[in-house]
Amino acid sequence: MTESPFRWSPTNPAPVRWGRCLLLAALAGAGTLAVAQSRLTLRTGDYIAVIINQELVTAGEVERRVERALADAGRNAQLPPETELRKQALDALIDERVMISSARDSGMRVDEPEIDRAVQSIASQNQITLAVLRERLRAEGTDYGRFRSDVRDQIMIERLREREVYGRIKISDEEIDRYLAQQRDAANADPETQIAQILIGVPEDASPALIAARRAIAQAALDRVQQGEDFAAVARELSEDNNKKNGGDLGLRPASRLPDIFVTTTKPLKPGQVAPELLRTGAGFHVLKLVDRKEAVAGRITQTRARHVLLRTSPQLNAEVAARRLAEYRKQIESGSRSFEDIAKQYSEDGSAAAGGDLGWASPGVMVPEFENAMNALAINGLSAPVVSRFGVHLIQVLERRDTALEPKQLREQARTALREQRFEQTYSDWTKELRAKAYLEYREPPQ
Repeated sequence: MTESPFRWSPTNPAPVRWGRCLLLAALAGAGTLAVAQSRLTLRTGDYIAVIINQELVTAGEVERRVERALADAGRNAQLPPETELRKQALDALIDERVMISSARDSGMRVDEPEIDRAVQSIASQNQITLAVLRERLRAEGTDYGRFRSDVRDQIMIERLREREVYGRIKISDEEIDRYLAQQRDAANADPETQIAQILIGVPEDASPALIAARRAIAQAALDRVQQGEDFAAVARELSEDNNKKNGGDLGLRPASRLPDIFVTTTKPLKPGQVAPELLRTGAGFHVLKLVDRKEAVAGRITQTRARHVLLRTSPQLNAEVAARRLAEYRKQIESGSRSFEDIAKQYSEDGSAAAGGDLGWASPGVMVPEFENAMNALAINGLSAPVVSRFGVHLIQVLERRDTALEPKQLREQARTALREQRFEQTYSDWTKELRAKAYLEYREPPQ
C-alpha cells in the first residue's frame, strides 16, 4: 500500500491511501510504548467512563491522554483549564471508538501480513528490533495480542475515513471550469517580465531648457532604435542607469517587482517590441523594450520530483519530538555521514521507504498544501527543515523539476483533486459528527 502526501497523480488517478496517520495508540515514540486498550481488564481504581456501541472508554485512558497532553505541551504552553482538557481527551477517545465501531460494522477486515508490516514500522521508528518491542510492551503490562488488535483497529479507521470522506465530496464540471479559470488568472496576474531600458536622467530642479535638451537626447535614442539599430548597443552608449553594461536589461523578474508604470507601458507590447513613445518619470525619460514575458500556458505545468522521510505523529510521538529526530537526520545527510536514501529506507513510515523516499513526479495540487509549499521553496537538491502535515512530520529533498504538458483530462483531474483537498477538513468534521450522533453512548459515574 503506497502511503504519501499525495492525493492523485496523472499516471494513477485513483486517490492514494492515507496510510496509518491515525495509529493513535500504537505508534510508539521516544517515551512510553504503552497503548490505550478499548476492551481491557480494568486496573485497580479504574472504571468505565463511557460505553460507545460495543466499545469502552475508561477513566484511566482519559487520565493518560491528559497526562500526555500536559507532557507534550511543556511548561510555557497555553492550555485550557484541566476540566476542559479532560473533556477534550474524552471527546477524542469517544470519536476514535465510534470510528472503530463503524469500521467493524461495515465488515472491514485487515489481513495479518499488513498488521505485521505496521508493527515492524513501529519498531523501526523506535530504532529497536521487533523482539525488543515485544519485551518493552510486556514490561509495561501491555499484551502483545491486544497491541496488534489496536493496530488493526487504527488501520480500519484509516480505510473507513478514506472511503467515507472522499465518497461525500462531489465536484461538478462547472466547479472544475471555474477553478481552472481562476488558476489561469492567478498565474498570469504576476507574469515574469523582462524589460530593457534606455534612461536619460533629468535632475529634480532642471530648468525647462534642460528638460527639453534631455528629452531630445531620449527621442534621438528612440528614433535610432525604431530605425533598426541594436537596442543594447544604443543603451550602452547613451543610457544613464546601472544596467547600461547589460544593454539596459533589467532581468527577468515578476511584474510585481517592476515599477507599475513600466508594466503598464509594456503590457500592449509583444516580446522584442519597443514602446512607441517616451516614458517620463521622476528619474527622467525612458525608452522601454519588452524583451520577454513568461505567461502561464494552459495545460503546461512544472512538475517536481522529490523524496521524503516521514515520521507519523501519535500520542506517544508528538510533532516536536519527530521534528528533532528529522533535524538530526538532516545533519547526518548534510555532513555526508549517511545518505538520504539509507535514512528513508530505515526510518520513513510510508510506502516510498523502499525506494529511498522517492515520491516520483508530482504535479501542482497533488501534494497536501503544507508539503507542497515547503517543497516549492526548495532549490534542486535542497533539504527542508522538518515540515508538519496531517500525515506527520517530513524531511523533504527536491531532486528534479521539469515543465510538462498535461492532457485536458489530466488537467481536469488535477483540478478535481485540488478541490477535494479544499473541502476535506470540513467534510471530515461533518462525518465524525454524524457518526457520533448515530452512536449509542452511555456515560457512567465513578463508583461510590
